[in-house]
Amino acid sequence: MSRIHMTFACGDYDRTRAIAEGTVHVDGADITYLRLPVEETFFRMLRHREFDVAEMSLSTYVATLDSAGSLEESPFVALPVYTSRFFRHGGIFINTNAGIHGAEDMVGKRIGMPEMQLTAVVWQRGILADHHGVPLDSATYFTGGEETPGRVEKGRVDVPFIVRPIPEDRTLSRMLADGEIDAILAPRIPSTFDPAGGTVARLFPNVKATEQEYFQQTGIFPIMHVVVVRRDVYERHPWVAQSLTKALTIAKNEAIDRIYDASALQLMDPWLMVHLEQARTLLGKDFWSYGLGPAERLTTETFLRYHHAQGLSRVLRAPEQIFAPESLESFVI
Repeated sequence: MSRIHMTFACGDYDRTRAIAEGTVHVDGADITYLRLPVEETFFRMLRHREFDVAEMSLSTYVATLDSAGSLEESPFVALPVYTSRFFRHGGIFINTNAGIHGAEDMVGKRIGMPEMQLTAVVWQRGILADHHGVPLDSATYFTGGEETPGRVEKGRVDVPFIVRPIPEDRTLSRMLADGEIDAILAPRIPSTFDPAGGTVARLFPNVKATEQEYFQQTGIFPIMHVVVVRRDVYERHPWVAQSLTKALTIAKNEAIDRIYDASALQLMDPWLMVHLEQARTLLGKDFWSYGLGPAERLTTETFLRYHHAQGLSRVLRAPEQIFAPESLESFVI
């Protein structure tokens, strides 16, 4: 069988670097790896289908299933490969003059976010509702650019609560600092936040302790991004689903082994070994797990429930319904 060529657009991650450098091979395929910012990758893949394989926001991908009607009709098919995972409590910022002393005080407030459908924001709204007594319809939401004016939703959303665009010449970051909104939910840290103090602060001051407690209570390490294959590529070569999943898993495992090397630090973190050991103690040895084992199933089920409850998908799907079937099975000797 002749090899095929595939383009793969993705961030520059330790967990995918072996694919980019060609030290881990995808069975049957030659890969051109394009290191691109996530926003550019998402836009170009969603709008123009430019790549054979790409990283994609989990929320955006689930929305494509809803628009298409089913996995079989979607323009993409996902693999259970999670290029981005992130606890998002640390991405909730408040104006310190807004009377918010705890998460429960977010009820009735004016909350900004870049877009309603961002995966990070879906998690943040769900966590506030599930764990902090902030019902989805208890606040007024505002959308727009966090640092650059003029941002709009990438797709149509029909949510069951009040959402208003901010003025075209304003940014969420500036509006928060000026008290025009009371809080921000976002994946990025607003430029008006100063860790030394000021009018913009984190809702949860001790982020690490809060996120660790959340994991101990739920067992969830939130998934942000998956890897998707363009539908036409998958239909011509269904074997690429398992080949890619296998190679990306090997690359991730090798990265974990590489960074846990005390002879010379792979990352500029003086206490990297200690931090890795703490992560393994709390989250388990394979703390950045792929696939659809019990922990990943729980995490995916929770996100799909949030996505549906927030009006971003009409159908409440099970985890198996969003991934290529071949990618969920492993050949064991």
